[in-house]
Amino acid sequence: MKTTEIFSEQEMLKIRESFHYLEKDFNGNTRLYFDNAGGSFRLKKAEAKFNEIDQIPDCSERHHKMALYLQSIEEKGKDDVRTIFNVEGGSIATSLTASQLMFQLVETVLRFSKGTNVVTSVLEHPSAYDATETFTTMYNKELRVAKSNKLTGGVDTQEVLSLIDEDTALLNIMYASNISGAIYDIPEIIKGAKKINPDIFIIIDAVQHTPHAVMDFSELEVDAVTFAPYKYFGTRGIGVGYVSDRLSKLQHNKLLGKDKLDWELGSPAPAQYAMITEIVNYVCSLSDGKKDASRREQFANGMNRIALHERALLEALLDGTENNKGLRDMTNVNVLMDGKDLSKRDLILGIGFDNIEYSDAVREYEKRDVIVYERVVSSLYSVRMLKSFDLEGAVRISPLHCNNFDDIDRFLSVTQEISQL
Repeated sequence: MKTTEIFSEQEMLKIRESFHYLEKDFNGNTRLYFDNAGGSFRLKKAEAKFNEIDQIPDCSERHHKMALYLQSIEEKGKDDVRTIFNVEGGSIATSLTASQLMFQLVETVLRFSKGTNVVTSVLEHPSAYDATETFTTMYNKELRVAKSNKLTGGVDTQEVLSLIDEDTALLNIMYASNISGAIYDIPEIIKGAKKINPDIFIIIDAVQHTPHAVMDFSELEVDAVTFAPYKYFGTRGIGVGYVSDRLSKLQHNKLLGKDKLDWELGSPAPAQYAMITEIVNYVCSLSDGKKDASRREQFANGMNRIALHERALLEALLDGTENNKGLRDMTNVNVLMDGKDLSKRDLILGIGFDNIEYSDAVREYEKRDVIVYERVVSSLYSVRMLKSFDLEGAVRISPLHCNNFDDIDRFLSVTQEISQL
């Protein structure tokens, strides 16, 4: 292995015990779940804490002891959102889903900001791309779309920056592709965009990238970053974003009597914030740094260890193990958008077969108790991205850091069998 910084056997036992349904499904059937890009394994403590707090009947918008306790949980959760992104101040905005939140943020910017054009990329999730196209049309602005790089599976920094000028109102860009796993150079994109146009608004869709690596926006002028806890070991029912003071000062939907920076409509959900805190607690528990380190330092260390372990899993998938050939060396198997620098890829990849169609391959995996997902041009969630790569589809593979090398071996063995059908 080129990547040797992996979790120890003892650590992996503890990590695997931390998640629900890692080895068996809800019905007790043994399976290998490699579709975490569509959801993710759930942390037991996050689910338990959510259920514990959600049972409390009190309204947090009161002044008695239990209400104050719920308020403290909410504030802690908001602080932990800031811990995830390494930001201070600003507002924390929520919605039922990250997609709903994205539409709210994009409309707020395009309705009230100056500028005549908007920049996004062809690889964006429909929630970001469609929101951008919808509101550029509604507010009579030009839409500029950065092309993909067919070799890396991502979008090049210069391709994005070449579309930005002094009249660009918004840059809406994702941190990593949910089909290829390619990571964009977001720090350089943000710095370059601000150099061209200091007044540009920047929204980052970090939904796919958040579970895989640490992010640091402490020295970057970003206006909003969104993520979905259900794709980050947590519960469904909430999309979360950090929103800068600058964006929050634009007129947005809120109760008129509340602070102008407030994004909360209706009663808060303390249980959701408690769940976010449990996610951060878990990541901090993976830190091998100093015990007196700050919460952010522990979190960053834990996420870096997750990234390194996942890089080793990705390397094993691509180049093989002692027991199995890697995907790159299998007959009838094609690794799509195969960027060679694994430090620029999340643990998400797409493959195709010479001997079987994408959807049929996914069914063959399921017959062998392996869950993956097909991305095909007939899907509104895939068509734009796949066409940019000149592809009709891809079998998407998306494990997590809680998977081990036995899981990789099992997957490679099954893939080898399917490749010979």
